[in-house]
Amino acid sequence: MQQKSLSRKLLTKVLSVYFILTFVVTVGQIVAEYFNTKNHINGELSTLQQTISGSLTRAIWELNTTQALIIADGLLAIPSIEGIIVRDDSGAVITQLGQYVDISERYSNQLVKEGVRLTEQQSGLFGYTFPLIFEFSGRATQVGDVTLFSSRTIVLDRIKVGIYFLIGNALLKTTFLIILFLIAFRKQLTLPLAELTQQIEELELDNLDGAKVEIQHGDTNELSVMADAFNRLIDRVQDYKGQLENTQKQLLQSNEKLDQHNLILEQEVARKTSGLSQAMMDLQQQKQELEVKQQALREEIERRRHTEEALRSKQTELEKLVNDLRQAQDRLVQSEKMAALGGLVAGITHEVNTPVGIGVTATSFLAEKLAALEHAYQEKSLSPKALEHFIEEAKQGTELLNTNLIRASELIASFKQIAVDQTSEAIRTIQLHEYLNEIIRSLQPHFKKTKHHIEVNCPENLTLSCPAGAISQIFTNLLMNSLIHGFEEMEEGNINITVVDEGNVVDINYADNGKGLTPEQLEKLFHPFFTTKRDQGGSGLGTHITYNLVRQTLGGSIQVKSEPGQGLAYHIRFPKTLKRS
Repeated sequence: MQQKSLSRKLLTKVLSVYFILTFVVTVGQIVAEYFNTKNHINGELSTLQQTISGSLTRAIWELNTTQALIIADGLLAIPSIEGIIVRDDSGAVITQLGQYVDISERYSNQLVKEGVRLTEQQSGLFGYTFPLIFEFSGRATQVGDVTLFSSRTIVLDRIKVGIYFLIGNALLKTTFLIILFLIAFRKQLTLPLAELTQQIEELELDNLDGAKVEIQHGDTNELSVMADAFNRLIDRVQDYKGQLENTQKQLLQSNEKLDQHNLILEQEVARKTSGLSQAMMDLQQQKQELEVKQQALREEIERRRHTEEALRSKQTELEKLVNDLRQAQDRLVQSEKMAALGGLVAGITHEVNTPVGIGVTATSFLAEKLAALEHAYQEKSLSPKALEHFIEEAKQGTELLNTNLIRASELIASFKQIAVDQTSEAIRTIQLHEYLNEIIRSLQPHFKKTKHHIEVNCPENLTLSCPAGAISQIFTNLLMNSLIHGFEEMEEGNINITVVDEGNVVDINYADNGKGLTPEQLEKLFHPFFTTKRDQGGSGLGTHITYNLVRQTLGGSIQVKSEPGQGLAYHIRFPKTLKRS
């Protein structure tokens, strides 16, 4: 077997440790340089807020889109900027140039109120978003925001020369150290070891005189100590060899006497043990058979005991698992209801903000005009024409304020009733036509940005006495499923709700023209946790809740049919009056 050189192994380990340490230090320096440069670029993006904020804010305030585009093009020419997105006060994008990421998922249509840094994306882009504030008549108004993007490529271009210098420096030091170690190891270890090895291999055990080793190369070190120890070992071996020869002679004489005594003892022992051998063999055989039976019996008892304990443990675990699953399902169903209510709150809040904001603006405008009128009156410079102009503006502002406050009141009243119903199972009397319109109105924030249409055909005098929250939850789930799943990748979808009064029973047909379901999906539609959006965070409890509300809460029936590309239709029937339990 080929032996590995000790000096080579030692040199390899030393150089490996040095190489790893150099590599780690170099990589650390590169990473530190990268993040330092990235922070510097982030600082440059933040500094640009003070540079461009004034001109870009005035361009957007004056609706000068051309000027805003020119400023955006100029920013894109800055080496540290890869892309730019400019939005107006409604969150709509005015322009987006260069490389950028979609910020609508993070900010939606909400404007940022202060500077926010965007973390680095998988594409390598990162940036900084800051608001555009326009000050007029002592008031600050946010007219939009700007997002500036830079990239990992720009950072690497700035530190490229430094990286080359660090790598070259590490390679130069490593090469010099390898050469220095090779020379030192050869002189101090390789050559002395080779001499010592050759002299030991030439040693003959039969002729130890003059077999002592001597190291000619190298200084006095551990190898010299080892050579001296080997020489002393040779001296002791020679002494032991003489003693061994004398001992061997004495041993031969003792062995001859011992052989004679052994021969006599063997004959005597053979005679006495011949009678006991057969009895011992019989007893040993019986003992072995008894031990085998006892061991088999113990193993059987132990196996049955373990089996019984395992069965009891499994039964206890299964009972606990069933209880946990039931509690988890109840909690998930309740969480799904509260999540739907939370989405309703967010949508209504956003919708109410518009009329309330207009009302605040109108009130502020009237206050300014009234202050100007009071000042003119006190200065005795009030003219009939100025008074007529004030009265006209006051009428317009009052009408605008009244219209928007009525709109906000209607939205809040509709939301209040729908929210109370979704969290309560109380039975109350409702006008189904009006109640369906309230449900649709509460979901309008989700549909207002689409071209989808909802058509309701319901008798206006149809009255129900039932848990209104169940009706709200059912139609909320159906409408949101059509929007999220049925109309996915569709620009314009249609939903038709037809209600027929059949005496004591209400017959409802709900249909959309979405993408539909496959037979496999349709078969599992009402199963708990079934969803086509599992990878996007869907829980799959919407249709399961709808099924339970129709069958258990309303005491009715629900059927569904669908084909791929042909939309989806529900047929629901339940009593108009539900008796209180």
